[in-house]
Amino acid sequence: MGLRLRPVDTSFYDLFTKSAQHLVAGAELLAEMLSDSSDKADVAERMRAAEHAADDTTHEIVKKVNSVFVTPFDREDIYALGSGLDDVMDMMDEAVDLILLYEVKTLPPELSEQVEVLQRCAELTAAAMPRLQSMQSLDDYWIEINRLENTGDRNHRRTLAKLFSGEFKTIEVLKLKDIVESLEGAIDAFEKVANIVEQIAVKEG
Repeated sequence: MGLRLRPVDTSFYDLFTKSAQHLVAGAELLAEMLSDSSDKADVAERMRAAEHAADDTTHEIVKKVNSVFVTPFDREDIYALGSGLDDVMDMMDEAVDLILLYEVKTLPPELSEQVEVLQRCAELTAAAMPRLQSMQSLDDYWIEINRLENTGDRNHRRTLAKLFSGEFKTIEVLKLKDIVESLEGAIDAFEKVANIVEQIAVKEG
């Protein structure tokens, strides 16, 4: 076992894990929102509560990094990771909110494929956060997130092609395109989180 040259506050890892677990819950709510039988107003309300809880955790991270002398890795990386995780939740919350506000009745099945990508990204991220403490076995994480992001890009292009195929009315195309872009934004935000984790691992490894 290597000698640790300085003491660190391990609670940061708990907070990052907690933040990522909010994303798992958010992705589950997003999947529920796409169900034809869901009470969309109820799901949206629970999503808002989940997003507020995620904000609270982000604030905890910021407060902690501002109040301790020694941090487990660079402060700017802590800020970036906390902000990146929060961005994912914001994008998923936006997608749920748009489905409710636009009163979209029929959602293309391709959207479910994007949400499945988001759910997998959330699960992988939640599993990766505790491993920041040892900085081990993290390369598989960012490699798989990158692969999933590429899958999301392909799904995104196919979904847009379907929207503009003439199958949907113009007003529906406009509504659905906003939702599609929010889902794409959430997947991109997951990739940014993975990139931040990679940068941290390279610095600290």
